[in-house]
Amino acid sequence: MLEYFKLILSKVSFSKYLFEKELRKAIKILIGEELKELQRWCYGRFGDIYKSIIQRCFMSTGITPA
Repeated sequence: MLEYFKLILSKVSFSKYLFEKELRKAIKILIGEELKELQRWCYGRFGDIYKSIIQRCFMSTGITPA
């Protein structure tokens, strides 16, 4: 599932709205290490343009920023 969400997030990254919507879906479904890996990947890949969205979405997970 992690690879699927990475693909989806890459495809919708042109839109703030769609990126946040899909990231929230991924966070609801993924657990444990996959969730941590998604966070690291998001910051690495999209941190320069969507940092505030990523922070806001992961705030509720209790995972500290990468």
